[in-house]
Formats: sequence, structure tokens, C-alpha cells
Amino acid sequence: MDERMSSWAYAESKARTSQLCMGASRNAISRLVRCLFAERLLEPEALMWARQGNEAWLPLWRSREVLHFTDLHRAPAGTLQNRGSIEVIDETGACYLIDSPSDLIGQIVPALAVVPAQDGVQRLIRDVEDSMRNDVLARDHRERWSAEFRGKIAEAEARDFIDYLQKNLPPHLAAITLDQWGALEGHPFYPTWKAKSDLSAEEVTALSPEFGARVRVRIVALRKEWSYVEKMPHVSGYSEWFSQNFPELWCDWAKGLKERGKSSEDWLPLPVHSWHLDNFLRRELASEIASGVFDPNGPEITTLPSMSFRTMLPDTQEPRPFIKLPVAIWMTSEQRILQAKSIHMGPRLSTLILEIISKERHLSEKLEIFSEELGAILHHPVTGDEHPGRFLSVVYRNPDAMTRNDGLFSVTVAALLAASPLDGRPLICELIARGGCQSEAAASAFFRAYARTVITPILTMYLLYGLALEAHQQNSTILFDEIGRPQKLLLRDFGDARTFVPLLKERGYDLKPFTRTGILPTAFYDDISLVRSFVIDACFVCHLHEVALCLNEQYKPSDTSLWYILREETEAAFDALRPRVMSDARWLEERKAFLEDPWRSRSVLRMHLERYRDFRVEHELPNPLAEV
Repeated sequence: MDERMSSWAYAESKARTSQLCMGASRNAISRLVRCLFAERLLEPEALMWARQGNEAWLPLWRSREVLHFTDLHRAPAGTLQNRGSIEVIDETGACYLIDSPSDLIGQIVPALAVVPAQDGVQRLIRDVEDSMRNDVLARDHRERWSAEFRGKIAEAEARDFIDYLQKNLPPHLAAITLDQWGALEGHPFYPTWKAKSDLSAEEVTALSPEFGARVRVRIVALRKEWSYVEKMPHVSGYSEWFSQNFPELWCDWAKGLKERGKSSEDWLPLPVHSWHLDNFLRRELASEIASGVFDPNGPEITTLPSMSFRTMLPDTQEPRPFIKLPVAIWMTSEQRILQAKSIHMGPRLSTLILEIISKERHLSEKLEIFSEELGAILHHPVTGDEHPGRFLSVVYRNPDAMTRNDGLFSVTVAALLAASPLDGRPLICELIARGGCQSEAAASAFFRAYARTVITPILTMYLLYGLALEAHQQNSTILFDEIGRPQKLLLRDFGDARTFVPLLKERGYDLKPFTRTGILPTAFYDDISLVRSFVIDACFVCHLHEVALCLNEQYKPSDTSLWYILREETEAAFDALRPRVMSDARWLEERKAFLEDPWRSRSVLRMHLERYRDFRVEHELPNPLAEV
């Protein structure tokens, strides 16, 4: 009997793993198809469509073959969603099924509109396969995690997942749980969305937010004269701020230094990710450790990694500041360093944004930020070199916006699109249902309020002040009221925010720019187009368009009605701001760019294939607001 049960369990486990692998493969193929056509690496106009339905064929002239898509859906903004199988038909009429992303990549390479780097294709295949392996791990865990939550929700008699978290966790821990829940799918245009090529399967599980990870952070010591500190005006000093916000850690850290014959007056406490310390810093900064610049010893704190993987929230009942750290891991094909730009510009931009909000009543009603109060980086005292500091640096974010007394609760946007553990529908549906109805009309009304909540502050900051805030799914949090209505936009991560300096100066503000050889600037003086495309790509393409796609799938509203709503709300924001825009010519130019011209978006797949020769290569998408 035991042997039969064991065999049955093994067969069931094997079948489950096979199913998860097939799902990961389909997910990867769908992402590749979307990116290939969106970036015009394959020409979407070359597709030949069946007279009815979603069947399509793509000739591959160089190889004398045809790709046959059995179920390819067309959506606004040039979005092509592959929901069926893909076959290759050769010149003899024989056909075979493409059953893996590597097979698809191999077939389309001769037809690509760009010439990949020498190792670009193989690296892409490697990263996609690594991403798929991690996707299988994550979805296996998600099934068990979902079952665990279903039991807790039923026991607590909560109305839904979000309600359960609200009533059973402090606000900051409820918010970070939702943030981790939203980490499953990743950026919509990253074909290597789960790639972590430096990590074993055990390390992926132990360190990644989609597994509900708890990660140790070590508080090491850095000689004060070997550091550069950037702070907001209200911060008196680094050590004072740290001791006030982490009093127990400060005491343990200072005590440890004293026991090693060192004085806390000469050192700064610096958090370091545990994996990064053990697998990178001890080796790469061995000379700094040996020479007494960097002391790797110190107390530790347990943290919850957010969906960015390397921004950590201390796992404490009372909220503590977020800790953003470098981690020398290649994820989604980039090493997650923390450059000097982020250290310098985070506190500066936080100060500027809060000053603007304080003087703009309508902005203060619609926009809040996680201010980046303090940052520090390894800085050579003689040469001023901060390049090695990209591996030894920190930015702290104030968590107060998550701890509220106004009845609002926060949900990271990516979590809104993640499946509920209760019914598998996106969590955004839970919020719509709180209004008492799950109809198409209710979804449309919700989306109108949602779009207005996001567009109003983003366009105000851009059109009036030349500030492009990166409001994509990971950086954007929405504050909702008790019945699920969106009320405010809450933003984070300002190290890469772009600024059009002449417009900011016209408004009477000044921002000290950051410039270093080899680091892309974020302050622009002559051409506003790169600032504008930053807004459109992050906020409109990767955020609002994705929410519209999600609601369109769930509620099936007529035609392109959600994009019509998006157009109306964008028009309304432009009309409201027109009297304050510096000139009618600029207002008309910007209105045309957002509402009529093609939308510019980052060419992530092309950058990967070309091995990041250009970090700012973009492509154009059909503007969905011009088509409605």
C-alpha cells in the first residue's frame, strides 16, 4: 500500500512539474512574440491574417519558411498576444510545432531587423531558459502559498485577499506582502523576466520576493573619510539619522566596533545584502578590507525584499526605512548595481518634489512619494572615484506613506495585476467588486477614476516642471479608500528620474545635476524628447496600457472603450493645465506627442541582443489614443 501511494505521489509530482514547465515555456514564447513585433524586430505588417479569427502567417523569406500562429490576438498599441501554438512550415509544405523559446529564437534569427552581437543570441537563449527554470520554481511555490492564504482567509472570514491582509497585518507589512505577491510576472517587456544566472535554485528561492523571502542584511562599517553622503535638508547627519531610525542596530554596531578596538566616530554603519557580501564583496574589495577601509563585521537584520529584489524592508512590527542596496547578480540581463547617480539624485529629487507638492494644492491631494532621505557610497578621499562604490552603497526610503491614519491603503500596481489566491482573477477585480458590482460599467468607471489618479500628477510634474517620474508598475503604488476607489498615486525610486532643466528653472527651481563619465545623464537642456519618452514608456505603455489590457480581458468591454477613457482623461489633464503651460506652442506639441504621435518605448529585447551597445535605443508603438 505504501509503495502504491509513493508511486502515485511521484507520478502526480512529475505530472505537476511537467505542467509547470509547459506553462513557463508558453509564457516565455508569448513574451518573445510580443517583444519581437512591438520592437519591430519582426515586421508586424508582414503578418498575413485569416479572413476571420486570430490565425496568422509570417513569411521568413531568407529561410524559405513560414511561421503559422494558430491564435494571435491583436490589441491596441501594436500589442500581439500569442495564445495558441506556433508551427513552422517549410518549402515542401511539411510543418512541425515550435515547443520551446530556444526553437523560436533559432527560427527567427535570420529574419531579425537587427544584427545581434556575436554572442547575443546564445546569451538570450541562456537567459530565457534560466528565466523559465525560475518561473517553474516560482509558480510551484505560488500554488502552495495560495493554498496557505486560502486557509487563512477562510478562517478569518475575510471578504477577500486584500481585506485579510489589511485586518491581520500592520499596514507596512500588509503592503510589502502585496508587493512580494506582485513580483511573480515581472516587467511586461522583459523576455528574460526571471533570469538570475548567478544564483542556484536554492538561492533563487531564498532571496527572491516572489517566494515571500526573508533576507539577512549585515550592517558593516565604512571609514567616514572613504564615503560620500547625500541627504535631504532635514537630516542632520548620517550617523545621527541611522541611530534614530535603527536604534538597536546602532547600539549593537557601535558595541561591536568598540570590541574590535574601533570608534564609531570614525565609521559609518552601512547595510550590505548577505549574498552580495559573501559572494562578491569579500573577494572584490579584499584590499579595502585588508587596508582598514571597510570592515565586513557587524550585526544583522532580517528584511523582506520588495519586487525590485534589492530594496529591503526590515521585518519589524514598527515600520523602519526601506534599504536599497547593490547586489552583484545578473537579473533580467543587467547587474543590479547602485550607481553614484542614485545616491546623489535620490535625496535631491525627493527634496525638490516635496517642495513642489507643498506649493501645489491639487498635487498634494493626488501625489505622495517615498522620499529618499539619505544615501552613501564608497568614495576615494583623494581621487573622488566612486566607480567601485556602485557595489558598496545604500539609499534609504522613508516608509511613512504606508502607515496611514486617513483610511487609505496601498497596493503596488504590479500586485493589482497578479492573480488572487482565492479565484485566480487579478487582484484589481477585488477592488472593483468592493463597489458592489462586477459589471462592464463598474470596471469602466473604476478605470476612469484610476487613469485620472495616475495621469493628473504625472502630467502636472512633466508639463509644468519638466520632471519625468518613472511611474511604471514596480515604482507606482495606488492608495485606495475602503470601498476600493483609487485616491492617490504614491511613487518611489528617483535615482533615474529625468529632468528638463530649462523648464524647471522657468518655474523658479534649481536642481544640481549629476554628471560622471560613463553614466547616462538624467538632466537635459536642449531636447525634451528623451524626458517625454521616459514618461510615456513608464506611465502610459508599461502601466496604464497594461491595466487596460488586464481589465479588457476580465470584463470584455466593447471595442476599445478603455483606451477611449484613457484618451478622455489625458485630454482633460491637458485642458486643465493649459493656462499654466509656458506657451501654447509647447502645449500643442506635447498634446500631439501624447495623444496623436506614436509612443516611444525602450527596446529591451534589442538591447539584449546587441549586448547593450546603446542603453537608450527606443522603438515606436502605434498610439492607442489616436486610434479610438
